Amino acid sequence: MNELAGRTILVTGASKGIGAAIVRALGEQGASVVAHYGSDEAGARDATAGIPDGRKLLVRADLADPEASVRLWADTLAWRGSIDVLVNNAAIMLETPLDGADGDWNDAWERTLRVNLLAPARLSREAVGHFRERGGGTLITLSSWAAQRGAGNANLVAYAASKAAVKAMAQTIARNFAAEGILSYVVAPGVVRTRMSEQAAAARGGDEAITATLAMGEWVPPEDVAGLVAYLATGRVRHLTGATLDVNGASYIR
Repeated sequence: MNELAGRTILVTGASKGIGAAIVRALGEQGASVVAHYGSDEAGARDATAGIPDGRKLLVRADLADPEASVRLWADTLAWRGSIDVLVNNAAIMLETPLDGADGDWNDAWERTLRVNLLAPARLSREAVGHFRERGGGTLITLSSWAAQRGAGNANLVAYAASKAAVKAMAQTIARNFAAEGILSYVVAPGVVRTRMSEQAAAARGGDEAITATLAMGEWVPPEDVAGLVAYLATGRVRHLTGATLDVNGASYIR
């Protein structure tokens, strides 16, 4: 239960859904957790409620702001003096319909790429520099099955593209820095029981319609993804670096 004791882990998007489940799992295993949130401070506090005050830090940052991710990293580093694991989880799912108005299309694409790609890229850049100085570290990047198969909703083309791009970024880091002890994993969830997925499902017939397409007949619990992230954070599976780990209940097998 204390396998992560002594490790400092930054988790972005920790106020709800998968991120909230991740910080709970990390805290249960003894990690010192920095829980980032954008606007939902109450959600972040609830997610970290079971972690002792001395092992948690809540940091607000608007990841659409190009400088916010750099400040987030600096605040995390100042807390403990070093960082062992970065979990790039924060993401938004804005609709970008192909037949939408030009202005709306451009704005939604820009915000999607700022939050889903450029922010994790900046954080990963900071992490790689830090990890190289200290002789290693771990990156865990949340992608999506949409990065491999495309989104089932055509209006989520920007979301799917951003998740494919962030996956390629994480794999490139894995390939080029493995010899320096930097581990980089990609986790690709399917339909996870989160508020964001429920909102997306509404555009495709609702909960029951989506559930009927799933091999196990059920949505992935956020805790399943969180348990995997916590295991990867231990660093005990070094030679899995670079892998994309599918968590979708056999609904998409490749």
